[in-house]
Amino acid sequence: MLHEGPASEERDADGLDAYSQAVVGAAELVGPAVVSVYVGESGPSARARSGAGSGVVVTPDGYLLTNEHVVQRATSVRVCFIDGHTATAEVVGTDAATDLALLRAGSSSLPFAALQNARRPRVGQLVVAVGNPLGFESTVSAGVVSALGRSLRSRQGRLIEGIVQHTAALNPGNSGGPLTDSRGEVIGINTAIIPTAQGIGFAVPAATAQWVLSELLTQGRVRRAYLGISGRDRPLDRRLVRALDLPVTRAVEVMAVDAGGPAARSELRSGDLIVGIGELAVDGMDALYRHLSRRVGAMSLTLQVVRRTSKVRIEITPDEAR
Repeated sequence: MLHEGPASEERDADGLDAYSQAVVGAAELVGPAVVSVYVGESGPSARARSGAGSGVVVTPDGYLLTNEHVVQRATSVRVCFIDGHTATAEVVGTDAATDLALLRAGSSSLPFAALQNARRPRVGQLVVAVGNPLGFESTVSAGVVSALGRSLRSRQGRLIEGIVQHTAALNPGNSGGPLTDSRGEVIGINTAIIPTAQGIGFAVPAATAQWVLSELLTQGRVRRAYLGISGRDRPLDRRLVRALDLPVTRAVEVMAVDAGGPAARSELRSGDLIVGIGELAVDGMDALYRHLSRRVGAMSLTLQVVRRTSKVRIEITPDEAR
């Protein structure tokens, strides 16, 4: 058999188009950090789910992220790495509101993937998904970011905000695997598909995942102040930004106000645009969540809101989310 050497391999790489090189590079970087997640369950329909989902190692000492629904009823968790070795994992914490879970595998010096939360994803940019759909390990698919700031109902009926919509093919078992950019940096954790659709997948953005990770590590759970609204990211008209001297170019649009919730007891209305909490700017749902997490137990908050063409201040007393 003829063994062609490094020079031949370099020529092969040069023969790839730029798109292929980007996908190959991202897959090679993140692939070693992707694991298969196997769980044992309790209850009347107890069973061991083979290849229940995917996960991604985010620290070299074995912390990894997956979906909350993957480990929701787990009595035991086992993860399998790309090199074939397996390890028992413990569930450090879960957050149903974002469908994220943090696990810890009994390993060290592991390959890991970096969460990219400094740059906001852009519609149209290349994305790569790596996971273990239907038990097929280390499966790679590619697509583009289709939309940002989507809202999605979790399997428990909770509304997950700020979702990244993309076209990288996902199948059962991809849940909890990473969505990366062309640099191989994780920009989201894949969470759901629409079974009757093609080319529509969803991922929890890396900024949200990083925040949940920090909360679970430091608090053991995610604490939130609850306003009682559903919202979405909304770009602001440049003329409005200049006229009102706003600190942001995006806001949170209030889509609905929950009956009996804190917002319903305040002057906040559907259609209002939240641009700040106190003196802190709010440029989307992720920022709103982060600011609210630091204000659990606050007696009252002052929301800075744009209503039509005016800027108003609204006092609201949040509850703690349960």
